[in-house]
Amino acid sequence: MKNIGFIGIGKLGLDCAEVMAEKFTVRGYDIYPRTSDLIKVCGIKETVNESEWIFIAVPTPHEPGYDGSVPSSHMTPKDFGHDAVKDAIAKINQYATSPKKIVLISTVLPGTTRRHFINLLDKQHQFLYNPYLIAMGSVKWDMANPEMVMIGTEDGNWNGVAAELVDIYKQIMQNSPRYEIGTWDECEAIKIFYNTFISAKVGLVNMIQDFAMKIGNIDVDVVTDALARSTMRIMGPKYMTAGMGDAGACHPRDNIALRWMAEELDLGYDLFDAVMLSREVQAENMAKRLIELASDYHPTSKSMVPSMPIIIVGKAYKPLVPYETGSSSMLVGHYIDKAGYDLHYYDEQTGDVPPSDILSNPAVYLLAHNPEVTYGDQLDTVPNWYGEHNVTDCDEALSVKTGNGSELSFAPNSIVVDPWRKTPDIDGVSVIHYGNTRGAK
Repeated sequence: MKNIGFIGIGKLGLDCAEVMAEKFTVRGYDIYPRTSDLIKVCGIKETVNESEWIFIAVPTPHEPGYDGSVPSSHMTPKDFGHDAVKDAIAKINQYATSPKKIVLISTVLPGTTRRHFINLLDKQHQFLYNPYLIAMGSVKWDMANPEMVMIGTEDGNWNGVAAELVDIYKQIMQNSPRYEIGTWDECEAIKIFYNTFISAKVGLVNMIQDFAMKIGNIDVDVVTDALARSTMRIMGPKYMTAGMGDAGACHPRDNIALRWMAEELDLGYDLFDAVMLSREVQAENMAKRLIELASDYHPTSKSMVPSMPIIIVGKAYKPLVPYETGSSSMLVGHYIDKAGYDLHYYDEQTGDVPPSDILSNPAVYLLAHNPEVTYGDQLDTVPNWYGEHNVTDCDEALSVKTGNGSELSFAPNSIVVDPWRKTPDIDGVSVIHYGNTRGAK
């Protein structure tokens, strides 16, 4: 039995530690109070001294305002924050009474370990960089079923400690992932460019959605489905459904950090700025469409004036989680609020429910969340999933199911905008499949 310690058992680290605990003895430490039935939560000294392997799972955050829930492409690019990692290394140096095998799983930019971390660590310890491909809401499934496992060493060789870590993972994996061994710098690059490839894919398919809205006679799904099936040269099917923008605590901020690195390296160009700017413009385009639907033409002022409130169903950055960091829903909401329209959110996970008088009258709704699209085959593994379908043909007219299975009713004459194009016709309500303009121009 391996003795494993986790420094950082928060939103991601705790689930990772509990997966490890299915096969190994795991201790965990965090600066905030935590509880677990599967690992021993204890102090930093015990976590370090009683563990052969120590996994550092602390945040590498950006400053406030850089998460992507509000426009950030105009802001000065900045690197990730490293203070929590440096503090974890300092604690290991302070309390370790024997050599440790240290594994950093936090996302950092290429070159960070070599420049900022390794010289802080006592020479008796061994250091690996091993970022995970995990996402909030499905952390445990993601950890046990990754596409690949990245392990970075100083020289990129499959040395003794890297092979030992592979042996650990082979005992907890439910699939058979490939193992990518490289230098610290190479694995830092694999992780962050993996994330920005996803951001670019989402930006591309949402650009096609914008073209469909402008040109007419285009169902975006016909186009993106054809591209998703083109696996010989361009891509696989994941993240190929147009809808809301890329979101979360990782992807938007990773592009922001890469903008900083492109500037630091004097690269001469910045694709990452284009990715972030397109994400913001796509959100603004969606907001403009919602504003248009919520407005009436006023002949005296010869302008459009608000006639209905706008309700965004889904405030968190993805369905079935309470976290708002990097929310594309809130980015759309930013532009609506900036235009001075009456904006409300409806999200059981974040505790946002519009007043009853708003819900009982006509409104424009944006169905920002669709768990079946977001989670796909993993949906049954998500802890907060209580329903069978996100949007169904309901027995009662004027209603659909929201993200966790509860029903949301619409007042007659409401307008429902579905950017995922899954909502069926609803009596008394206008349903718009955003991105499908067949028969329209």
